[in-house]
Amino acid sequence: MFGDFLRRLTAPDPSHLPDADARLALTALLVRIARSDNDYAASEVAQIDDIIRHRYGLSDAGARELREQAEALEAEAPDTVRFTRAIKDAVPYEDRRAVVEAMWRVVLADGGRADAENALMRLTASLLGVEDRDSALARQKAERT
Repeated sequence: MFGDFLRRLTAPDPSHLPDADARLALTALLVRIARSDNDYAASEVAQIDDIIRHRYGLSDAGARELREQAEALEAEAPDTVRFTRAIKDAVPYEDRRAVVEAMWRVVLADGGRADAENALMRLTASLLGVEDRDSALARQKAERT
């Protein structure tokens, strides 16, 4: 279903993503972090919907539809290393930094931080090219919300 999109995203020199594609790819990262501990909790799903509803100005139905598309994309997406490196090359830094904060909100949504989630957060933030300091600030901000 997403074969052409994934080929474009993981091409040797991906171009800047159109807004709709960037939304889908970044939402798929939120889904990937939520699924990383093998417990895709309802609180995480609700947090993802809340994040994308506010970030992209979507209705409840629009947020649900985007998340469902992202769930399907995440299931088909290549390993996290290739997927995030491709996003890094195609998405501006400020957007990537905001996604790291959103990912922390998803990690914290179920009330705990599993080792798998922590490990994936460290890897993903690094692969997205988000500096350690910015990732730490994003986590602190997410903990306050």
